[in-house]
Amino acid sequence: MASRKGSQQSRGDGDKYSVLLPTYNERENLPLIIISGYVVQSPKFIPEFIEKQREGGYDLVSGTRYRGDGGVYGWDLRRKLISRGANYVTQVLLRPGASDLTGSFRLYKKEVLESLVERCVSKGYVFQMEMIVRARQLNYTIGEVPISFVDRVYGESKLGGNEIVSFLKGLLTLFATT
Repeated sequence: MASRKGSQQSRGDGDKYSVLLPTYNERENLPLIIISGYVVQSPKFIPEFIEKQREGGYDLVSGTRYRGDGGVYGWDLRRKLISRGANYVTQVLLRPGASDLTGSFRLYKKEVLESLVERCVSKGYVFQMEMIVRARQLNYTIGEVPISFVDRVYGESKLGGNEIVSFLKGLLTLFATT
């Protein structure tokens, strides 16, 4: 498990997936924050994640675009419908108990993250969903913090037909195996 400041992890396809922000110190066993490598989520929410985790003792705190004051800005209607639809279908089939399964802005206790990464086999958007589903399966507690998500300024989304098919296959696999 990477513990270096700004360490980048890749989940396949050669794309940088997430950045582990420097909130982890081995001597202090602080939680890890994971944020998109494109930094489309504002770091201003990090104190809220830490406060939520400390107050509730959560194993995992996930940013949510779909509760409270959370939201998405800069997406066209098609992208919003795909994201909402993916989260809705996932809620119906998997009952994960978290409102935003495809987001990547999360805080994990170190040992929880290590345990989940060992068990998860998915890539792409399905990886984030599997992390939440496996967390619930292992009885880890999950808190949520409403976040604002602003579309990336640099680069382009890789959300296309192949990612949607991969997501559906992953969803059905999780439905059949969890």
